[in-house]
Amino acid sequence: MEAVRRAYGVVAEQYIELFGSSSQVHADDLAFIDRRISIRPGLVLDVGCGPGHLTARLRSLGVDASGIDLVPNFIDHARATYPAGRYELGSMHRLPAPDRSVAGILAWYSLIHLPPEELDNVLAELRRAIAPGGTLVAGFFDGDEAEAFEHKVTRAYCWPVDEFSERLRRAGFTEVERRQRPGVAESGVRAHAAIAAIAT
Repeated sequence: MEAVRRAYGVVAEQYIELFGSSSQVHADDLAFIDRRISIRPGLVLDVGCGPGHLTARLRSLGVDASGIDLVPNFIDHARATYPAGRYELGSMHRLPAPDRSVAGILAWYSLIHLPPEELDNVLAELRRAIAPGGTLVAGFFDGDEAEAFEHKVTRAYCWPVDEFSERLRRAGFTEVERRQRPGVAESGVRAHAAIAAIAT
């Protein structure tokens, strides 16, 4: 993930300008996140929180949310912009949380840079940290097969929703809801998917 950290560090200022506000997130996505993550008491980790905007939104809804990201520029921005929140440097490969200690995890487009051979280990780490009955919400790029593409920042991967759901099942989660939105080829917008799953 060092290459990912460096790549986002280079474009952090532009990324924050383009995507660093919840007002820039699709309304359907916000509704999905709000509905699935804000329903349980307890700590929620926003894993790969970027500039911290979704962590801050969850906190505005009364969620005890904490953001984690591997890019120092993003953490610095989040701490300065949302000083009431908690943001720390960290990796999804080793979460700063005891076993079964968190009520929910938001992984919104933070798993997209993981090669297929690394995804299962990271999902297992998320499952280690989340309490039974806790909710994981993941957003990712939809595709007909698991394959790499040249993302605007650094290489990323799209996933067939059924395959992603099966990976979640093997990690100890049960899907409870999914959302899909088609891409727009003429504007270069890729198809989107989101899954909410319960730790079993």
